[in-house]
Amino acid sequence: MPFQLIYEKLPKDTSERHVLLLDPVLATGNSANQAIELLIQKGVPESHIIFLNLISAPEGIHCVCKRFPSLKIVTSEIDAALNEEFRVIPGMGEFGDRYFGTDD
Repeated sequence: MPFQLIYEKLPKDTSERHVLLLDPVLATGNSANQAIELLIQKGVPESHIIFLNLISAPEGIHCVCKRFPSLKIVTSEIDAALNEEFRVIPGMGEFGDRYFGTDD
């Protein structure tokens, strides 16, 4: 299923900056790749993007690094893998639910 950009607002001088791209979990790498591609389309050099996250799956790291070899990834933990639902295991649960207090 293709990704649809819902909202984007970047400073006019984004292409002249170093950019920190933040996402709590790197799973498959697909959404990260879309965000990185948008930054590159806006003129940010790939080598000026640093992708920061808390937990990464090896599959996501490989996906992003294969497509953007000059990009830097900073993560605090590399978990074992993705499960059949493409969730990081063991992971930390659904980040959005935990952050916003909407879990059951």
